[in-house]
Amino acid sequence: MARPGKLLTLLAVLAFAGLLLYSTLSSQRVECTVTVAFDNAQNTATASGASEADASREAQTTACGPLVQGMNESIACGRIPPISRQCRTL
Repeated sequence: MARPGKLLTLLAVLAFAGLLLYSTLSSQRVECTVTVAFDNAQNTATASGASEADASREAQTTACGPLVQGMNESIACGRIPPISRQCRTL
C-alpha cells in the first residue's frame, strides 16, 4: 500500500476509535458507590451509568458478586437494601 493510503487508513481507524470512546463515555453520567452486607460479609463497589438508578443497580450487582454463590443468592443479594450508597454526577 502506498504511503498516503497507509496514513489515510490510520487516520480513519483513529477517528473510529475516538468516536467509540466518546459515545461510550458520554453515556456514563452518574457514578455510585454501594456497600452491601450479605451472609455476614460486606463488600463495596463503584459503577457508572446513564442514570442514578442504573449506576446504583450495577454497583450493587458488582458488590454482591464476591459474596454470593449461585443464582439464588445473587438475586437475594440484589434485592436487599445497601448499607450505604453515594452517588455523584460526572
